[in-house]
Amino acid sequence: MGIWSCLGTDIETVKDSLYHGKSGIILDNDRLMYGYQSGLTGVVEKPALKGVIDRRLRMGMSEEAEYAYMASKQAFEMAGISQDYLNENECGVIFGNDSSAKPVIEAAKIMEEKHDTQLMGSGYIFQSMNSTVNMNLSTIFHLRGVNFTVSSACASGSHSIGLGYMMIKQGLQDMVLVGGAQETNYYSMASFDALNAFSKRMDEPTKASRPFDRDRDGLIPSGGAAALVLEDYEHAIKRGAKILGEVVGYGFSSNGGGISQPSDVGCEIAMSRAMKDANVTVDDIDYINAHATSTHQGDMFEAIALDRLFRGHRALISSTKGMTGHECWMAGASEAVYSLIMMHNNFVAPNINFENPDEYSEHLNLATKTVDTEVKTILSNSFGFGGTNSALVIKGIQV
Repeated sequence: MGIWSCLGTDIETVKDSLYHGKSGIILDNDRLMYGYQSGLTGVVEKPALKGVIDRRLRMGMSEEAEYAYMASKQAFEMAGISQDYLNENECGVIFGNDSSAKPVIEAAKIMEEKHDTQLMGSGYIFQSMNSTVNMNLSTIFHLRGVNFTVSSACASGSHSIGLGYMMIKQGLQDMVLVGGAQETNYYSMASFDALNAFSKRMDEPTKASRPFDRDRDGLIPSGGAAALVLEDYEHAIKRGAKILGEVVGYGFSSNGGGISQPSDVGCEIAMSRAMKDANVTVDDIDYINAHATSTHQGDMFEAIALDRLFRGHRALISSTKGMTGHECWMAGASEAVYSLIMMHNNFVAPNINFENPDEYSEHLNLATKTVDTEVKTILSNSFGFGGTNSALVIKGIQV
């Protein structure tokens, strides 16, 4: 696995951020000057790719493709997969990505000023397509297996893992690079700000994201990329891979309601389907990485579903979005990585900034502080606009 986020740009740094409940959220005055109501955002380091990737290739890379390259490079290195191996063996790529705003806006500005398409250059087409991440990763790493983008709002990264899992389970692929990527430039989230979706608690940036808390007032946009190498078990054993965990269940549903309306029923169906696919019960789940983004309705409906399924059971619950903000299209993948980090280091990261429960969260078994405990089985939730829901069950594995 690999990670490039506001919590850090390597596994060890991210582990420390998770364990100590360290927030990656800041106040960006450039957003306020641009016209945002809220200048809060997760701050993600820009990759330095000059001298690492050929200039001609870099021209076609969007911001999120750059993040995805860094996360994927880490994942392949951890998996012990060299470029020579990729040149000689088939590996697929399925990534979650649902926007590429910056190149579209920049290209439009050139056209409005110059009125000449010849002045846009060749890079914008490859940067602006929703498939920008997949096309760049498959080109750079010479990936020759399945190759497509999952575009399903804030469940995109989670669905990418679920679809990679299904491809391997059905014998269609031995290895698939999966993940999610999200641009963080201020162009990308202006329309969300227009919906009054963002927290305006700008006097305390690190306390603004408050999943499940009574006084939450909106999400904070964030981004980066997360990548995981999914592999058939026998294939991994044969090449001597270090196995981090096993995807054992994938559940999904659609709410079928309003385009931005969450649903407790949709959440519950996805979670139940994932557990059924994994052949586990609520008593088997040690930790639930909640989707909870710090919005009033989203957290409420997820809390209702979690309470209905897990009240009285031992599973600890937290939303890492208190630290990261909402990483949008990458969130389902990054939260799988965060959960695996917890599993391998025997702790559950805290649901920071939870001070007062509301009537929906008061019965949840929330980890409001870091809990040192063994984590063997994880349930990770991801939900998105349009009513798309995804849930994953991941188990630890002894080899």
